[in-house]
Amino acid sequence: MLRSVLDAFWNEDVWLPPNTTWDDIAPGPDKEVVYTDYRHLLYPIPLALVVIAIRHILEKYWFAPFGKSLGIKNTRPKRVPYNPKLEAAYQKSSKIKHKQITCLAKQLDMSERQVERWWRLRRSQDKPSTLVKFCENAWRCTFYLFNFSYGLFILWDKDWLWNIDYCYIGYPHQGITGDVWWYYMISSAFYWALTMSQFWDVRRKDFWQMFVHHFATIALLSFSWVCNLHRIGTLVLLSHDCADIALEAAKAAKYANYQKLCDAIFTVFIVLWLITRLGVYPFYIIWSTTVRAPMLLPMSPTYYIFNSLLCLLLVLHLIWTWLILQVAYRAIYAGQMEGDIRSSSSDISDSSHSNHSTPNRINNKK
Repeated sequence: MLRSVLDAFWNEDVWLPPNTTWDDIAPGPDKEVVYTDYRHLLYPIPLALVVIAIRHILEKYWFAPFGKSLGIKNTRPKRVPYNPKLEAAYQKSSKIKHKQITCLAKQLDMSERQVERWWRLRRSQDKPSTLVKFCENAWRCTFYLFNFSYGLFILWDKDWLWNIDYCYIGYPHQGITGDVWWYYMISSAFYWALTMSQFWDVRRKDFWQMFVHHFATIALLSFSWVCNLHRIGTLVLLSHDCADIALEAAKAAKYANYQKLCDAIFTVFIVLWLITRLGVYPFYIIWSTTVRAPMLLPMSPTYYIFNSLLCLLLVLHLIWTWLILQVAYRAIYAGQMEGDIRSSSSDISDSSHSNHSTPNRINNKK
């Protein structure tokens, strides 16, 4: 039964161009080019554990000492007095409504103000320290810098970097090289690691937006790998990593209290974001998949699946752009960077669980 379901899902009429079978693009010694192997999609999952381990080592032995040398504190709020009933209510949900406050105040013979204060301090107790958030941003900045540099290095001599039509010319019989193979495996492993670590990292207000983002990215990488659309996939990866370097660097500078440096890097980030996410991505990459691809390739259902995922990422880009411009507006109005970028940490969630507020921090997102 499982085999029939899988066969129905991976129907050649859905995923491949007309007159093409899975056997045609299956890897083998008798093939003229090296095709992608769908079984290799399992490699990024254990590799993600390696990425998490590397992150832990770097944060503990490199980023944390560096952050402390910059004067970043690792202090946490004082523990609130233990109250069994309040703690039980808090464990059920960290959010509280006025009706619950009134009820708890009556049960415990406390004023509503006392209950509210206990609740506020209890939530503060769960917040990560500034040093923890600095380490997280430093790690992501390091990875994006490495991945973007590696991607640019391996794609520099590839035809499709300079002429996007080569993403489609000769498809699906386009061989994959070892450097592109590693680019895909490392990038996929990183997004798997982000998906896993998101549940214990600094809590963001756009938690589910980022979860969808990571899932959509993994799905894009996986589908493009299976269908041998790795060329356009590498361009999507390259265009996404560029602005993220400046994003994470700006937030790390903010946590270190280097305000002028933060403002300068944030300005660079906005420029890079607008160029790559609202320029190159929609008007070059999506334009090519929407306009050029149908001219060069026979259409199949997989084209619409792939293009829909690309457009889903564009929708998220538009949402984040609106939030980023709000932060930029407040920064100009206040004379310095005083907002979070694209997402927020748990300390902002204490005020509201909407998409943005104006805390005195930059917080991370993906």
